[in-house]
Amino acid sequence: MSLQVPAVAKGRYSSLCSDDELLDDDDSSVWEEPGLISLQSSIYLPNTGRLASPPKEDGSQASAVIKMGWLDKNPPQGALYYQRRWVKLDIDYLRYFDNDKQVYSKGIISTASITNVTSVGELKFEVITNNRTFIFKAESEAERNEWVTLLQDCTRGRQRRSTMNPGSPLTPDFKGYLELKGLRSKLFTVVATDKVFLYKNMEDYRIGVGITSIEMNVGNVKVTDRRSFDLTTPYRIFSFIAESEQLKDQWVEAMRDSIGEALSNSEVADRIWAEPSNSSCADCGAPKPEWAAINLCVVVCKRCAGEHRGLGPSISKVRSLKMDRKVWTEELIQVFLLLGNVRVNSFWAANVPPSEALSPSSCSDDRRRFITNKYRHGKYRKYHPLYGNQKELNNALCINVQCSDVLETLSLIFCGADVNCSTGMVSCPSPLSLANAHSQPLQAELLRHNQNTELPCSEVDGGMEEVHFSAPTCVYHNGFLFKTGSMARAIIERKAREEFSRRWCILNDGTFSYYESDKNANPNGALKASEIVCLAVDVPEKHGYDHTFEIYSESERLYLFGTDDPNSHKEWVKSIAKSFIPAKAEPLLRLGFERIGRLKCKDGLNLQTSKVGWFALVGSTLHAYLENSQGEEIHLRKLNELSIQQDNEVLVLVERGRTLYIEGERKLDFAGWCAAIQTAAGSGGDTLSQQQLTDTDIPVIVHSCIDYITQCGLTSEGIYRKSGVNSRVAALCERFRQDARSLRLREGEHQVDDVSNTLKRFFRELGEGLFTSEDGGTWLTTAAIQDESMKISQYQVLLNKLPRVNRATLRALINHLYCVQRFAELNQMNLHNLAIVFGPTLFQNDGKDYTAGRAIEDLIQYYTLIFQVDEQQLKKQLEEITAIIQVREKLNTKFPSTEPGGHFICTVYLEEKKDTAEQHVKIPASMTSAELTCEILDRRNIPVKDKEYWNCWEVIDKEEMERPLHYQERVLPILHSFGTDSHLLVKKHIAMEAMIIYLASKVDPSKHGIMKFREERSILGLGLSSGSFHDRYFILNSSSLRMYKEVRSNRPERDWPVRNLRIYLGIKKKLRPPTCWGLTVVYESKKQEKPERQQWYLCCDTQPEMREWYATFLSIQNDGDVWPQDGLQPSRVSRVLPDTRHGNVSLIPLRGSENEMRNSVAAFSQDPLAGRCLASAGGLSTLQ
Repeated sequence: MSLQVPAVAKGRYSSLCSDDELLDDDDSSVWEEPGLISLQSSIYLPNTGRLASPPKEDGSQASAVIKMGWLDKNPPQGALYYQRRWVKLDIDYLRYFDNDKQVYSKGIISTASITNVTSVGELKFEVITNNRTFIFKAESEAERNEWVTLLQDCTRGRQRRSTMNPGSPLTPDFKGYLELKGLRSKLFTVVATDKVFLYKNMEDYRIGVGITSIEMNVGNVKVTDRRSFDLTTPYRIFSFIAESEQLKDQWVEAMRDSIGEALSNSEVADRIWAEPSNSSCADCGAPKPEWAAINLCVVVCKRCAGEHRGLGPSISKVRSLKMDRKVWTEELIQVFLLLGNVRVNSFWAANVPPSEALSPSSCSDDRRRFITNKYRHGKYRKYHPLYGNQKELNNALCINVQCSDVLETLSLIFCGADVNCSTGMVSCPSPLSLANAHSQPLQAELLRHNQNTELPCSEVDGGMEEVHFSAPTCVYHNGFLFKTGSMARAIIERKAREEFSRRWCILNDGTFSYYESDKNANPNGALKASEIVCLAVDVPEKHGYDHTFEIYSESERLYLFGTDDPNSHKEWVKSIAKSFIPAKAEPLLRLGFERIGRLKCKDGLNLQTSKVGWFALVGSTLHAYLENSQGEEIHLRKLNELSIQQDNEVLVLVERGRTLYIEGERKLDFAGWCAAIQTAAGSGGDTLSQQQLTDTDIPVIVHSCIDYITQCGLTSEGIYRKSGVNSRVAALCERFRQDARSLRLREGEHQVDDVSNTLKRFFRELGEGLFTSEDGGTWLTTAAIQDESMKISQYQVLLNKLPRVNRATLRALINHLYCVQRFAELNQMNLHNLAIVFGPTLFQNDGKDYTAGRAIEDLIQYYTLIFQVDEQQLKKQLEEITAIIQVREKLNTKFPSTEPGGHFICTVYLEEKKDTAEQHVKIPASMTSAELTCEILDRRNIPVKDKEYWNCWEVIDKEEMERPLHYQERVLPILHSFGTDSHLLVKKHIAMEAMIIYLASKVDPSKHGIMKFREERSILGLGLSSGSFHDRYFILNSSSLRMYKEVRSNRPERDWPVRNLRIYLGIKKKLRPPTCWGLTVVYESKKQEKPERQQWYLCCDTQPEMREWYATFLSIQNDGDVWPQDGLQPSRVSRVLPDTRHGNVSLIPLRGSENEMRNSVAAFSQDPLAGRCLASAGGLSTLQ
């Protein structure tokens, strides 16, 4: 199709579409369509329909024309003849027209897209772009050569630098598809500064081959219909139709701005922007603001200027930096240069809450609210000390206008000083006259513009509306992304590029929509911002596209989007996050997060009610905004405990003084959060700062090894010099690397030399080293200093230069080595020996000389001076170590050993816990409960009579509960799990005979019935009050214990594997059980490397009922083998006591802190807010 124009020599027609495309056709018959001639308002004008005769040349183009003339151009597709074209060349474009009278070209070729210009054939030359070739033919060889030479000069070095090329430094202001009335297809239209460009499609725009450009200095835009508008010039009327009414408004605004740009003068703007802070909007931060409120002294962007106009000229006098040239006197320009947006905002925006601050993408409602509060109400201003005292404010103003402090004058004026107040002087009756009299032109300029200004009122009607976890819905962003199909499960495999489809995506009005293309009106799918619960940013190149992100929805769907453009990826992530994160959690958006979203959680004293929290994961730090609280940070590598309770879908984070329970409201995003948090909480690399850390910034691996060796290895001869077993050392290093927090070093299980070598290997393989690669050499040269005081001073300087974690780790290690050498008479590791071992290890060198050893020797020898140690604290530490060694030696001499072994020495009581009943027994790994019982009875010469059921009991005093160990149960694992309030007791099991009789009479091994239930105050998530017991129906069978709300219930509330239950007799009195016949049930999951532990309570109505339940538990768990058929038979074997060599001995005279002995869930007891309610001991053996 061609576009009709007035008749010329051959009666031809002009088209705005390139004659190299299918749209161009010289066959005039295509114009014989009914009604075409009547399109008066469109670009299709009849021969007599011109609005005005064009000048011979458009001034704006003529000034830049390098050459113009007639050329024959290669024909369109299918044509056999060349077409005569009027061709113009300027520095940016090669343009060709139907004739020399036309203003708007048939085609334009960006000189930046031209890759080569060559002469071909007779009088012809080729203009070659990346994917197109244009052939022109001149009238003479000289003419042809001149065109070629000039084109080569224009294009040389200009590739990818055109103003309209995507590689251009000038970014288009607005672009997209518009329908031009009369055409059957849409044109890709670009508004760029003071011009509008038309292209056949987006691809042509990208390669720099277009149809025409329209100079906007002669244009006018007028809305004609709901989606239509006209761009009128003296030479053509371009009638456009937009895809929607909203887009039409945006196009009209963009083109009107382009007209303003074309008519503007940038001299004032350039001068104002010379002050760096003026190059960003004072209200929203948008770049290159072109407007100013001249009385308020702020430079603002176009969108904010519109809201300023809404305040009225009595509050904000808005002027353009480019078009209102007359208002910009030299004095006013100097005021703006002197103050600048940063200084002015130190007054106007001194108290802006982060949740109310604007950004360049803020919507109109937010801008209106903020600007009204800022300037009409003065809500965020910095109040002057004289605020409220009118007389003093006026006096201060009269004094200040006589000097050059313009910012102080601004503060006085907008805090209530009267610009027109009386000075009391006849010669200078007003502050303005005072300023002029004292030659203060800038003060006078500010006063002049504020003589009739309406000052801010201090009252804000009703105050700012409090936003309570509501997400802003006014973010707008669009562009192409690549998308896979949505999924209902986590992505575990890499998605190839072929699995993605290109989609046009729009984020607008709180809805994220994606379309088949940018020309489609109906979206393929949409996701409301309120439905988004999590946004995850993938590591680069995780999938086929370099940069991807995942969106998780409320409906348990996962959406994966990707792009190869990092800037586009960043903008999309930022925009989507802003669309669903509430204002209160807005500071999270400023973080470089890997994952951000909404989760439910519990903390503090109220563990029954969940609350909503907004979380962002950044590296190893979890940032959180909980309801009714300020933002906080959780350093994941410093957690005391991190565990997942699978049954309850709860992530437990225990830090010092607090426990946070994050609940899995939805499985899909919760699984992602758990994996991400666990990864972030683990060791992130080989440097010290990337390790799991203690509260004192010491790596957990260092802390654990030092503690273990202090407890168990300080008397081991050759400690740190003897080698461990390499395979065990490597295994320990790997376990620490995976999760140092979960590894507990225990005697018997781990050997001293293995642990010491693990510590040395850690420092040897440490990235950057303990002393850092930058300063390691300086430490070594310091060791050569002869003067002692100078040497110590230099070491202190180097110590303070170390990173925080390195400094804390070095202090802890040198403290430990100092203690080791203090007991050199026992371990044979004096100062020199330790230096030989640790010098090459810590400095990571070959140790061929003693330089590194000398430095370590200095650090140990001068430890108290270099690290400025408290002598009293060090003395106390050494006394504690001495006490540990003495107790261990006492126990070793009390029971002399005859052969080496790895046994525990434990105190066992007979019948009651008192000093006269205690027995110290060695517990080998193979010892059973029956063997221990016989050992104790044999020592006291107590015979086992018929029908006497002597048993070994585990007693936990603090929990007021006890448990008879099964006769085949190993004792050693029980000791490993002991707390400081537990002990072993040998006594008769009086109820055993009744239990055996009951079990013998049972036909069905299962049992069911009503019991009263109460959960431990923690995370079972059943919604029950922790203050009372509730009736529940239980069914116990060979595989599980199931709990139902009532007998008629079809689905169990809970279902526990019976093999994982440990049943204790007794309930704490503090819980006020309804009967005295109670059981305490402990659930221990064996599925995880770090066991999960839960605890709850059951009450029976009678003692026989409780015995029956207990007997059934015991029978099922032990396959009916409750008691040996032949009764308890002494089976004593010759056992040996431990060797005094501590490298392979495990003693338990001191159990250490409870923190070392408890399992992961019991660790919560250290938290006063989330720990369990504990009570004093007493009242056990309720079964008897």
